[in-house]
Amino acid sequence: MYKINMESNKIQQVEKTTFTEIKVQERKHLQEWIADNPNIFGEELLIIQKEFAGFDDTNERLDLLALDKNKNLVIIENKLDDSGKDAVWQALKYAGYCSNLDTKDIVKVFQNYLDKNCINEVKNQNRSAEQIISKFLDEEISEIQLNGVGTQRIILVAANYRKEVTNTMLWLLSQYGLDCQCFRVTPYIHEKDKFLTVDKILPPADSQEFMIGLAKKGIEEKISETEKTHAQVIRKEYWQYLLKKLKNSNLNIFDNVSATNEQWISAGSGFSGMPYSFIFGKKEIRVEMTILPSDEKKNVKVFNYLRNKNAEIENKFGCPLEWLELIGKKSCRIQYSCNTDAYDKNNWENISKWHIDHMIKFKESLTPHLRSAYNLIKVNSN
Repeated sequence: MYKINMESNKIQQVEKTTFTEIKVQERKHLQEWIADNPNIFGEELLIIQKEFAGFDDTNERLDLLALDKNKNLVIIENKLDDSGKDAVWQALKYAGYCSNLDTKDIVKVFQNYLDKNCINEVKNQNRSAEQIISKFLDEEISEIQLNGVGTQRIILVAANYRKEVTNTMLWLLSQYGLDCQCFRVTPYIHEKDKFLTVDKILPPADSQEFMIGLAKKGIEEKISETEKTHAQVIRKEYWQYLLKKLKNSNLNIFDNVSATNEQWISAGSGFSGMPYSFIFGKKEIRVEMTILPSDEKKNVKVFNYLRNKNAEIENKFGCPLEWLELIGKKSCRIQYSCNTDAYDKNNWENISKWHIDHMIKFKESLTPHLRSAYNLIKVNSN
């Protein structure tokens, strides 16, 4: 760093120093400087508490607690000349503690801060914590919800960082999308004047949004994979449940079918390429027949033959069916569906009854026409 002297048209080097050498203390000085000017981090922050100790079953205190423009709590930890090796763990603990604070708690914390610090400007204007937060966010306090789930942020401040600290912070940011930043504060001295620079060293410039987005994508993929596995378990349990119920019914075409983790189980109709199927989705259940003998033209001929009989078939079934030609696909489908919360096991008694009753009617409605429909394939094959 250099000091510009316009009179002599020269620059003079400003020497880098340490906080210890210039007798700067963490709480007495650095913490107060940040509390007085939180915008040094390049964004608008509202300091709502210093030395916050409002945690159950612990006497630990976080240095500064702030609110950002997105209604998130920001935990700010200061470490002077060296970050120490436990800075991340300490900040994470505080973030975990603060995750339980709701809007009412945060307003109370801020009001205690205002009362304790006797801020004259606030008292003279008779402004409360609610009013200040409302003005800061430009919203009515009654409509504000602060500190959403998983939105807590961490800012570390130090002159020097140990590698284990920056590596862990970068890992939390890139792998888990935790909004965490490291700022390097560097003191300088020139004659009797002292200077301070504040530089963000992590995440690297212009990479934070990308890294958080990448982390969120990874988390979503993990959640999706977990949900997929859970769905497979649920489906197999339901098919076991349904197959057991089928043994006590008049529907025997599924007698040799085993439970799977897929959305369907199928049984032969007696005609190749024309199986009956039960479908079990999260929000929908169905009975259906898929028509897939060998090629698209033959499928469509069989499908059209049955659709021309739709009045007779639907009259026997008792309800209109869905006739899906599925143009461009190798199969056609006839189906009847019902919307329900299928993954709720409390509904399985009714769902299994629906499946069995409608498959019996479905089979009785279609079976008398399948021989003639299948003959179309044999005639065309010859």
